[in-house]
Amino acid sequence: MNPVKPGETPRAPWIVGVSGASGTPYAAAVLRALLAAGESVDLVVSRASRLTLLDETGIAFRDAHWEDDLREWLTRGADGKPGTFEADIEGVRYWNAGDLAAGPSSGSYPTKGMLIVPASTACVAGVALGLSKDLLQRAASVTLKEGRALVVAVRETPLNGQTLRHLVTLDDAGATVVPASPAFYAGATHIQDLVDFVAGRVLDAAGVEHRLYRRWKGELGGGARTD
Repeated sequence: MNPVKPGETPRAPWIVGVSGASGTPYAAAVLRALLAAGESVDLVVSRASRLTLLDETGIAFRDAHWEDDLREWLTRGADGKPGTFEADIEGVRYWNAGDLAAGPSSGSYPTKGMLIVPASTACVAGVALGLSKDLLQRAASVTLKEGRALVVAVRETPLNGQTLRHLVTLDDAGATVVPASPAFYAGATHIQDLVDFVAGRVLDAAGVEHRLYRRWKGELGGGARTD
């Protein structure tokens, strides 16, 4: 760990946990926006999410090559087209999901909070029950116990009663539940617009500034296409 120099602000990252639910473009959009806002990121990619990422993008996320794989992932658009975005990942620190001795596993490790995007129902259940079966769940439990912001972008439909009860438990514990439910009033014309709306709402819940979508201004028809 590099010591903090006199006058230097200690690093306080946002933890971004990526679970195995479908929706890896949501995670990519959140990561890009956090980095664009000058935020530091601690990234935890679950074992299940690697399978989803491979299926949705063709990218095999590897511990030994995480920087190359993350950069390739973040440059792709929601339609899978490579080279859509630029990706500067200098502010990212990666932790293996099986490393329960990692920094985010302790409350004394300084963070601003945690965003789980997308959050599978299995992940929701694990966090609600305090299972801490991997670093993602442990970091979420630590975030709650320390009173830090936890945003859970659940991605599943339909939701059964058990999952709904788990979501209420998370809400009662202080988490913010943000369903991955895109809106259309912002004038979406591309799949990326729908993805960015959800990513933007996740960042809104965390209090991070962004310009991912056009906000509602109280004017009907503002999102209508003119072509």
